[in-house]
Amino acid sequence: MLLPTSMIMAETATRQHVLSARPKAPTISAHAPRRRRSTTRRLTAGVLRRLADRIEPRRVYNSAPVS
Repeated sequence: MLLPTSMIMAETATRQHVLSARPKAPTISAHAPRRRRSTTRRLTAGVLRRLADRIEPRRVYNSAPVS
């Protein structure tokens, strides 16, 4: 730290670090609160699932061979 500018920057950084631990320091929550899924989204997902089942039905495992 031979340069005066670096001494000032180091002092400022140290002061910000030390003062950030005060009780009234601003805090940032770790996670944003989860929003509830809307009814429209659930209904749309259900309709699309039923539509997909109609277009491409599930495989039938217990079927008799066609002769």
